[in-house]
Amino acid sequence: MTILRPLGRAAKGSFTFLRRDKKAAAGSIILFILLVITAFPSWFAPNDPAAEIYKPGVGLSFSHLLGTTSFGQDVFSQLIVGTRQSVLIALIVGFFCTVLSVGIGITAAYSGGLVDDTLSLFTDVVLVIPTFPLIIVITAYVKSASFWLIVFVLVVTGWSYGARQLRVQALSLRNRDYLLAAKARGESRWYVITVELIPPMTSLIVANFLGAALYAVLAASALQFVGLGNVNTESWGTMLYWAQNNEALATGLPLWALAPGIAIAVLGSALALLNYAFDEVSNPALRPVSSKALKKVSA
Repeated sequence: MTILRPLGRAAKGSFTFLRRDKKAAAGSIILFILLVITAFPSWFAPNDPAAEIYKPGVGLSFSHLLGTTSFGQDVFSQLIVGTRQSVLIALIVGFFCTVLSVGIGITAAYSGGLVDDTLSLFTDVVLVIPTFPLIIVITAYVKSASFWLIVFVLVVTGWSYGARQLRVQALSLRNRDYLLAAKARGESRWYVITVELIPPMTSLIVANFLGAALYAVLAASALQFVGLGNVNTESWGTMLYWAQNNEALATGLPLWALAPGIAIAVLGSALALLNYAFDEVSNPALRPVSSKALKKVSA
C-alpha cells in the first residue's frame, strides 16, 4: 500500500489536468473507441474479412460501407478486424519499451559510477544505430516476420530514447532532500526508487509509453506495407500491402488504400495528442496560457 499511495496521488493529479485539456480529451476518446473495437471486433465487422465471396471492385454501398477489394473481400470488415493487431502492437511495444527505459534509465541515474557509465554507453550505442534500416535488415533476414517477432524487434530498437530522457530526469531528482532523507532513514534501494523516485516522474513515464506506442504503430505498418510482415494476417499494414500490390488507386478502388492509411493516422493522432498533454503535465512551461492569465500579466 505504501508503494501504491504515491503513485495514486501522482496519477490523480495528472488525470485532473487531463480532464481539462482538450487535446487529452480528444485523444482519450479516439483511443477508447479503438480499444473497444480491438476487444470486440466481431461486434462491428459485418462480414468475414477473409471471405472472397463478394463482387470484386464494388464501390460504396449499404452492404459494403467501404466497398470491396479486387479479390471480393469486404474492406470495412478488414479495417475493423485489422484494428486489433495494429493497436496490440502499439500497446505491447509501448509497454515493454517503457519497462526497459525505466529499468535502465533510472537504474543508471540512481546507481552512478561504473553502473551509470556502462548503462549510459549501452544506451548511446543503441540510440545512434539507424533504427529503421536495422529493423528492415532483421525482419528481411527472417522473412515473413510473425507478430511477436515484429514486437521483439521494435522493443529492442525503441527503448533507448526513453531511457535517455528518464536518466536525465532521475539525475535531477537524485539529490533532492526527500530522497536523501529516505536514504538516511535506512530505506532500501528498491523502496527509494519505487516509492520516492518514480512517482514524481509518472507523467514523463506515461509520455514515454505513448511515444513508444506511436513509434510502434508507424514502424510496424511500414514493415507490413513493404511485405516484411506476415501478409496473410489482418492488419492495417497488410491492407496497404495488398492494396499497393494490386494497384488499388489505379484500378478505381481508392478506399482500399485510403481507409487503412487514415486509420493509422487516426491512431497516431490519438497517441500524439495524449503525448502532448502528458508533456504539458511534466513540463508546466509547455502549458497554454489562458486569456485571463495574460490579462493579469499585462495589467
